[in-house]
Amino acid sequence: MADEPPLRVERREELVWLLTQASELEHGLMCEYLFAQFTLKRSRDEGLSGEQLAKVAAWETVLVDVTKQEMLHLALATNLLTAIGAAPHLHRPNFPILSRWYPPGVQIALVPFGERALRHFIYLERPEGLDLNDAEGFAAVGQAQPLTDGDQLMAVPEDYQTVGHLYRGIEQGLERLVERHGEQPHRMRAHERQVERKTGRERPGPQFIGPPQAQATTEVFEWPELTAVTDLASAAAAIELIVEQGEGARGDWRNAHFGRFVALLEDYLAARAADPGFEPARPVQPAYVRRPPDVEANVATIGDPLAAQVADLFNAVYETTLQALSRYFVHSGETAEQVVVLARTAKHLMNWVMRPLGSILTTLPLGPQQPGVLAGPAFEIVQPSFYVLPHREAAWRILAERLEQLAARADQLSGTAGLGQLTKLATDLHGMARDTASA
Repeated sequence: MADEPPLRVERREELVWLLTQASELEHGLMCEYLFAQFTLKRSRDEGLSGEQLAKVAAWETVLVDVTKQEMLHLALATNLLTAIGAAPHLHRPNFPILSRWYPPGVQIALVPFGERALRHFIYLERPEGLDLNDAEGFAAVGQAQPLTDGDQLMAVPEDYQTVGHLYRGIEQGLERLVERHGEQPHRMRAHERQVERKTGRERPGPQFIGPPQAQATTEVFEWPELTAVTDLASAAAAIELIVEQGEGARGDWRNAHFGRFVALLEDYLAARAADPGFEPARPVQPAYVRRPPDVEANVATIGDPLAAQVADLFNAVYETTLQALSRYFVHSGETAEQVVVLARTAKHLMNWVMRPLGSILTTLPLGPQQPGVLAGPAFEIVQPSFYVLPHREAAWRILAERLEQLAARADQLSGTAGLGQLTKLATDLHGMARDTASA
């Protein structure tokens, strides 16, 4: 593969645009890996032996580890956005995203665990310069083309080929802008600023102007690598970590996401060759309760009433998780304890509620229109998104109110046959609502 061309970063706006793309990709990859995890079988009742269940549990551990690191990468990308004065970006297009929003070949879709999913993951996490084809059903990647017109004021889409290529462009753009305009705000007297304005020689602002206190650094997330971005050195360190953990392009890729998925695929293919009847995943299809307006008509919708209610609860939990995260990243006026509550709520919603609820949903039928197919979460993004809660008192009231609504719905559904597991989820949600209301 030819060298990937440099990306254009001449102004802050182009850097913000590239970082929002990075945030969306980290977010989308996290959802892909969660979906694959949700589809895994979990008991002998699903036709697996004890040895096969142990194998599936080991594969799930890899997915969980990689998903947590994708969440870390999203947090670091958000720190980069905060550092240059922008807002957190937790929005993204609805799935599937098939090269209409991103460059050709950068496609995101929800796929059940198996060979196709693993080959797709390997392709997305591939190091820069490695020539691979995407999994079956995904279009081949095209060569990225550099932008040559540097006179536009507005940021425009750029044609990066890999995640590493995108982050390399962000890093090089930061270096270029810092070299031109400096890192930190320059203390200028009022009359000096007036002279600059009158003469038309006002200098572009420095790059790192965001409030340091809005950076994500809490240890509640259990990420010692989650450090503040306040200058070029810390920005470069954040980007280096993301690239090393994901693609391994600047180190040994065997321990990166790319290498771990390569090893997982080899293990999966060997297990299937030894026992062709071994099927570790449920026959799941991602489906919406109602088709969103930004999605093509050929996506699946849920026809089973109970599955639709559980899917609706899952989407509401996912939305509330994003609300808690958004408030965490834009917190203003919160005490240190309140910041911890926000981080803890987001973390517990994902680990204690979303993960088990996603697995519960994938045991329910999609509907009579597709017999034998089970329903999977689509991670619906409601348009317009309602994630950034800017006003402190209102934000906390909304979070507490929403958590109590989720708990009440989980309570209601837990009385249905086969959904007794929701009792614990309801208890956890009630506890989060109390914590938020009393913080």
